[in-house]
Amino acid sequence: MQPARAQRLGKWLVSGPPLVYLLVFFAVPALIMVLASFRTPGEFGGLAPLYEDGHLDLNLESYARFFGEPLYAQIFLKSFWYALATTLICLVLAYPLAALIAKSDKRHRDLMLLLVILPFWSNFLIRVYAWMIILGPNAAFARAVNAVLGVFGIEPVSLLFSAFAVLVCLVYVHLPFMVLPLYANLEKHDNSLLEAAQDMGANAWQRFWRITFPLSLPGVYAGSALVFIPAFGIFAIPDILGGPDDSLIGNLIKQQFLETRDWPFGSVLSIVLTIAALALAGLAAWVGRRGGAEA
Repeated sequence: MQPARAQRLGKWLVSGPPLVYLLVFFAVPALIMVLASFRTPGEFGGLAPLYEDGHLDLNLESYARFFGEPLYAQIFLKSFWYALATTLICLVLAYPLAALIAKSDKRHRDLMLLLVILPFWSNFLIRVYAWMIILGPNAAFARAVNAVLGVFGIEPVSLLFSAFAVLVCLVYVHLPFMVLPLYANLEKHDNSLLEAAQDMGANAWQRFWRITFPLSLPGVYAGSALVFIPAFGIFAIPDILGGPDDSLIGNLIKQQFLETRDWPFGSVLSIVLTIAALALAGLAAWVGRRGGAEA
């Protein structure tokens, strides 16, 4: 076999399986979803026949419904704010933890990393249901919070089935996705830069803001993307821990497919969510590359 031909074959063997996987499990379902968004809902749910009275039944009614009713834009905006709040809280909590792990001794570092990824060893839904026990009205945490509120003359509050419960669980679930990219970045920093800055009179705060934080921006961008995008479209946590006013775009999509059975409109919502997620991922990648180059 000729070297050039062998090289091309090797490239196809390496890139072929991932390409086929993306085509089968992403491109084809996305194409089906796009086609379904132009269909008409069936009389008993699902999709109406594609050919009706000899005509191709394709329309823009579902798109007109989405862009014509402000309610759906409000749900998208609420989902955006939940995801943004989750990302910011995860960043504030994860940064010092990642820095601590990066500066720890090797024998302690492995144990701390194991503790970070340990929640992934249990089922996602089990961890979410565990928060129902932690935030329940008879739980020690809820009693302690209401006891503190009672000291200030504030009426007891219900932590479960609230925006607070949704946000707490979102942060809990996505926190490792922020810690790991930050650790991978901070662990590679050259300590001689901090020592040189200290020799020139920079205090700890100045060393952090002028050296450590700019160099860690690629990790910040990567972790923010890994947290924001899944938090933007999640539905299980608001469904289990949220109240009637805490439904997000993921819950609306689930409702359209499984309860209302309006598949065309559910497809429109899914397409808009997919486009928004891809745009955010592209923006995070572009900002990350630019920030890395500047650093």
